[in-house]
Amino acid sequence: MTQQPFSRPGAIDLSALKQPAPGPAGARGTSSGSPSGAATGAYSQEVTEQNFQTLLEASVTAPVVLVFYSPGRVPESAGYADDVAAAIEAYDGRFLAGLVDIDAAPSIAQTLQIPQVPLLMVILDGRPATQPIPGVLKRDEIDTLLNQLGQQLTAQGIAGRHQPLSHVAPLDGDEEQVDPRYAAAQDALARDDIEGAVAEYQRLVDANPADTEAAAGLAMARVLQRTHDVDPASARAAADDAPDDVAAQTLAADLDLLDGHVDEAFARLTDLVRRTAGDERNHAREHLIGLFAAVGNEDPRVLKGRQNLASALF
Repeated sequence: MTQQPFSRPGAIDLSALKQPAPGPAGARGTSSGSPSGAATGAYSQEVTEQNFQTLLEASVTAPVVLVFYSPGRVPESAGYADDVAAAIEAYDGRFLAGLVDIDAAPSIAQTLQIPQVPLLMVILDGRPATQPIPGVLKRDEIDTLLNQLGQQLTAQGIAGRHQPLSHVAPLDGDEEQVDPRYAAAQDALARDDIEGAVAEYQRLVDANPADTEAAAGLAMARVLQRTHDVDPASARAAADDAPDDVAAQTLAADLDLLDGHVDEAFARLTDLVRRTAGDERNHAREHLIGLFAAVGNEDPRVLKGRQNLASALF
């Protein structure tokens, strides 16, 4: 089979899942699975409308492999889902399998525009990371795919692992689990209290400078702080009119980042570093490093951005 390169085609639109259909949350860390018969284990679970958002959030830590199947339409696809789940168990958290019975959870397939079943999709950072793979893969082909993806993750410095699902309490309804360390900061963001979120994340970073999640949260909260009450159109017009104005360009880069244009934000500031000198250059460089932290230092776009910054500096 051909190698599946990681990419970032764009964030998944979750708007169709805002009001999930009533029903029990998917089992986590059990072997009974759903009525369809697909197995779940320490690193695999049945996906429902209620737990899908949480599963996507888990892809920030390490890839989630979604398998879409239909016991009613394609009976052998349930066995394929079992095979993927069994293969992933051997990787000790390098991947997490999400088994999506489209008969039981049709809105997920509709949201992701799944054209057929069975179909396998790799999610990283909440986004598709490979081209979808249709059809049933043989067990050795599944192993080859996972080995290739694991090698690419290692090459890109992505070393995160999922915790065994048997160590996580089941979800009730669509309630999301929040690490208690970050609960105060996230609650502040939910209240639109950006200053409070910055203060909470800063407290965590001061207490433990090695806490990369808190550092990333602080960096993103500061982006929100800088862009709060900013008119995007006016800010972008000011940046267009003054390409060497550090304040205008850094604000525009913040807006680029919030709009999901990560590469554009990095390129804007890298070019600014090339064109400036002295304090202005240092300001642009430090701002760009802050955006790297907000995205996550293990993100491939950040790795590329750091290389480009090094070329601009030397």
